[in-house]
Amino acid sequence: MESRQDITNQEELWKMKPVLLHLHQTTRFDDFDCPPELQQKQKLFPKWRLPIKIAAIVSSLTFLYTLLREIIHPFVTSHQQYFYKIPILVINKVLPMVSITLLALVYLPGVIAAVVQLHNGTKYKKFPHWLDRWMVTRKQFGLLSFFFAVLHAIYSLSYPMRRSYRYKLLNWAYQQVQQNNEDAWIEHDVWRMEIYVSLGIMALAILALLAVTSIPSVSDSLTWREFHYIQFNFLHLS
Repeated sequence: MESRQDITNQEELWKMKPVLLHLHQTTRFDDFDCPPELQQKQKLFPKWRLPIKIAAIVSSLTFLYTLLREIIHPFVTSHQQYFYKIPILVINKVLPMVSITLLALVYLPGVIAAVVQLHNGTKYKKFPHWLDRWMVTRKQFGLLSFFFAVLHAIYSLSYPMRRSYRYKLLNWAYQQVQQNNEDAWIEHDVWRMEIYVSLGIMALAILALLAVTSIPSVSDSLTWREFHYIQFNFLHLS
């Protein structure tokens, strides 16, 4: 009986195959069943435009300053060519400054809003348009700050893979041999780098926690007290 039922089911599926193929060809799942007119009316990332513009401006200005200070100035004054530093070293100096600036722009409007409320004497009066727009896009600023921080960590991990670093390491070893120096250990440099890396890892972990809790699906599962505790108490640690 079971074999007969299997045969009949297979025959029915085989008969339905042309119908299924026709439905697959006529149905467009790529458009998510959204009319083209509605797709044209919808704005593309409206809340991300201001944060991306600010991030682009801050990145450009910081890159220009770092380029002038690290590359152009030594080339003009002492004819030293450090242009090879642009892809990694210069970019990696830009990333943390942009990240910390964007993180400051996340919490600065809250302070300004408190000052405005104290000035107005009430919290029910509407904020200015620029401040209201800034308050709405704070989450986007925070996510961009986390993005630049992650890039900074990746760029920092790539330092030993650079060819220029290997050449410098060979030069340092050769200079140590020429100076008959058996031990190049410098205690304060070692401690400074160890603490620097450790604090950087902890800061990135805290920033990742702040970014995850800002996701709507995660923030909706938290109470207001839990969300407030994570966002403000962990901010002071970072």
